[in-house]
Amino acid sequence: MFFEQHVIGAMQNFGYVIGDPATKVAAVVDPSFDARILQKVAGENGYAIGFIFDTHHHPDHVFDNERLANETGAKVAAHRLSNVRKDLVLEDGMVVKVGQLKVKVVHTPGHSPDSCCYLVAGHAFTGDCLFVGDCGRVDLPGSSVEQMYDSLFNKVRKMEDDLVVCPGHHYGKSRTSTIGEEKRTNYTLQPRTLDEFIRFMRTP
Repeated sequence: MFFEQHVIGAMQNFGYVIGDPATKVAAVVDPSFDARILQKVAGENGYAIGFIFDTHHHPDHVFDNERLANETGAKVAAHRLSNVRKDLVLEDGMVVKVGQLKVKVVHTPGHSPDSCCYLVAGHAFTGDCLFVGDCGRVDLPGSSVEQMYDSLFNKVRKMEDDLVVCPGHHYGKSRTSTIGEEKRTNYTLQPRTLDEFIRFMRTP
């Protein structure tokens, strides 16, 4: 799989290009504020952007959706609960083909109701559900600490250990990690009951 990661904007957002080398079809994951660097990389490597996958609807992740879609003809793909304009409505468990790549949708609400992780070719694009060394906030409108607990402990922790974690922001000690490494070292993923997790997340 073709893979490119860039930090975009003052909030240290990560935007990604993934592509299928066989068909030269690519997708952008989280265009953020300005996806032109991602377009440039795709074009320089002979890829046509066919899809835009949003991990969730927050403006720092989707601000450049429409410009990018207008210039490339790419289809915007987001969870059913997202308030962005969608060409492709996603549900938990769906598989979307980007060329010959298979992108699996895992609905992981908590940070926001529409938050999703995308699993493809050994990579997990985790948005603001899971960062390197941390997890997303649960004190924003639409956030739910109970849903975050379910997403982290019943979905993320059950993912394959060797999946490469590709987070939504550069907030950690490295740009990527693995599920196994995060299970070992990420303090938000250490075993807790729901009540313990709620107290933990609400402690300043």
